[in-house]
Amino acid sequence: MAKSPIKLQLAFLYPLLYPLLKFGFPNCLWSGNLSQRQIALTIDDGPHPQYTLELLQVLDYCQIKASFFWLGIFVEKYPKIAQEVHQRGHLIGIHGYQHKSFTRLNKRELKLSLDRTQSAICQICGLPENQVIYVRPPNGLFTGKTLQLLNNWNYRTVMWSVVPEDWVEPGVEVVSDRILRQTKNGSIIVLHDGYFGGCHVAETSAKVIPKLLKQGYEFVTIDQLWMGRKNDTLFPVSNKMRSPN
Repeated sequence: MAKSPIKLQLAFLYPLLYPLLKFGFPNCLWSGNLSQRQIALTIDDGPHPQYTLELLQVLDYCQIKASFFWLGIFVEKYPKIAQEVHQRGHLIGIHGYQHKSFTRLNKRELKLSLDRTQSAICQICGLPENQVIYVRPPNGLFTGKTLQLLNNWNYRTVMWSVVPEDWVEPGVEVVSDRILRQTKNGSIIVLHDGYFGGCHVAETSAKVIPKLLKQGYEFVTIDQLWMGRKNDTLFPVSNKMRSPN
């Protein structure tokens, strides 16, 4: 499968745009509480029949939980993999039904993409809808209108702060070094277990997780980071971000 042209074009921009986007769109979760030594490992584009299972072995060995943002089409295609991730206690979020930027979808198409993915996850994993509310926009692309719609539909938008660009496949050493250099209190690390970058996700995770644990970081899931941000005096969340209900 060819690499995503959008992702390749945007790869070098993410580290530059992150500081501006973070303050321009505070109702997204860009990081956790900056005063706590908690971080989150998030995984996009799965589930995948090989790469996801390889990653699960690493997460089990390191005894940490991650947050997975899934494409509905692959949840339906690989239900047993989806169930395996859920049964091991990892958080499951939404990445859209297909990997299409939300900015390319009209209101009806966006709602269908989100709801269809949520429904697939809930049905296959046996989860209630109010536990499948975290959404990461594909390619990290959204508008103010997109965020308002997600909020109106009771979804919570989750972004990232550590983007090692693993989907470009620069190599495990390069990706690992970027993660270790960029991670700090509250960091949200994004890796991929799909067709772009997934072939190295287990090896990369096995390399960086023990080092980050040794540095005193605690890996938590996105819902825990979201709650922690309520008490963050360094970068408090807005009232709208506190609850979608």
